[in-house]
Amino acid sequence: MMDWDGHDLPDELRRLPPGRYLVEAAPDALTPAEEAGIVAGLDELEAGGGIELEDLLRGFSNAVPAR
Repeated sequence: MMDWDGHDLPDELRRLPPGRYLVEAAPDALTPAEEAGIVAGLDELEAGGGIELEDLLRGFSNAVPAR
């Protein structure tokens, strides 16, 4: 994420390695639905919902076939 004054090249861009990049404007605020989703997720976590990190990682390991 960077803030641009419309004139000077931001330091964030100067630090990037050569290559092709897609730059698009980010909204200044979340939509009401996005904000409500974050609040609902935080409420669920505070109420004891969610899963332990070890269980999450185990689920990923089981879902990805071994090479």
